[in-house]
Amino acid sequence: MQSFDVAVIGSGPGGYVAAIRCAQLGMKTALIEKYNTLGGTCLNVGCIPSKSLLDSSHHYEDAVNHFEEHGIEIPGEVKVNLEKMIARKAAVVEQTTKGIDFLMEKNKVSVFNGLGSFKDATTVHIAGDKPEDITAKNIIIATGSKPASLPFINIDKERIITSTEVLELKEIPKHMVIIGGGVIGLELGQVYKRLGAEVSVIEYADRITPVMDSALSRELTKVMKKQKIKFYLSHQVNKVERKGDTVVVTALDKKGEEVQFEGDYCLVSVGRKPYTDGLNADAAGVKLTDRGQVEVNEHLQTTVSNIYAIGDVVRGAMLAHKAEEEGVMVAEILAGQQPHIDYNLIPNVIYTWPEVAAVGKTEEELKAAGVNYKSGQFPMRALGRSRASGDTDGFIKILADAQTDEVLGVHMIGARVADLIAEAVVAMEFRASAEDIARMSHSHPTYAEAVKEAALAASENRPLHI
Repeated sequence: MQSFDVAVIGSGPGGYVAAIRCAQLGMKTALIEKYNTLGGTCLNVGCIPSKSLLDSSHHYEDAVNHFEEHGIEIPGEVKVNLEKMIARKAAVVEQTTKGIDFLMEKNKVSVFNGLGSFKDATTVHIAGDKPEDITAKNIIIATGSKPASLPFINIDKERIITSTEVLELKEIPKHMVIIGGGVIGLELGQVYKRLGAEVSVIEYADRITPVMDSALSRELTKVMKKQKIKFYLSHQVNKVERKGDTVVVTALDKKGEEVQFEGDYCLVSVGRKPYTDGLNADAAGVKLTDRGQVEVNEHLQTTVSNIYAIGDVVRGAMLAHKAEEEGVMVAEILAGQQPHIDYNLIPNVIYTWPEVAAVGKTEEELKAAGVNYKSGQFPMRALGRSRASGDTDGFIKILADAQTDEVLGVHMIGARVADLIAEAVVAMEFRASAEDIARMSHSHPTYAEAVKEAALAASENRPLHI
């Protein structure tokens, strides 16, 4: 039986990063993955493939709707080859997962393929092609999450599908009905809307992306309506039936009246839930919460002192970069260091176009907490760079403490804000004031100038270009 200093169960962004950091710190490390490819949901059926399709569909939309205004003429009709688009997505995934294989080899991490389950607090059984047991002084649970559903929905993976199956469709839907107006539903809905599908989004809350600042929700709704995506807010779905190649979704609207939606595909996108199937946590004494999450303390330590858990399987936002930070944190704790994560400063991003990004507190949260704050906002349409690229939708909003001017939250919607949000994270990590950002030189012409202008608006109410 092989013995290790650390065994990591699950090879998603949290798991494989934890394994790398443990190895860097001199620990003999094992990584256990149920499937034959590393990378977990994110690399195989989540972040990476969805962004590949978002980029491909964006190119198509630009060719059809925007090339002519740039003086680019294409003879003949521009057509979608969905099979080729899906194949490119698969190639991107393969290249990325092979990169993880390389990193494991480079860092001398021992990889085991098979379902990892606890036999006790230091022994893991691996049910692979060659079943075996390994022991480890410390174990990190990084088993991630899987798509959630509603109890009355039968996911048949053909017409009633999740975010996994929607990445492998053989045809462009005529009408895709999406249950859930969160990140996954909006991103994948935009993909297929660009390719020619009719898209209807049904959301239980009174706005899409309900956990983000309401100003972002309003702006994104306005923009996506211009893109001809239909929204049905404050609708409670209570029945989903398949009738041949048609899916009928029944819901109650805000008046309590029953309405029906018919489509050839229904994407169930109501969030994700922790994945602990087959883990056999009880055998190790690891406690799960009522929500199925692994219970951890502030050091991500479970109810068993030598077992830790990270990522989607524990409390907090289900974000790949949050899982990575937690993986590094646990590795450094095991090495005797004292790392720290400020969960308030983990950014959240939606990769629609325009993109949406945020970090820190929303206006709703500041009001609820009774914080005296000020707000500065700048529209992307006022930027020369935005006009040059044609990406004029959106804005950047900065919230700052009314007395100290410290930045408390930054909320963005516009071109490339998924990258711009990093500036806000850096500023807030160093407890910058809005004036600090306003006094920094931002290159011209760039989208980043909107950050400076919003900071000017927040600190002194004196933006220069509006």
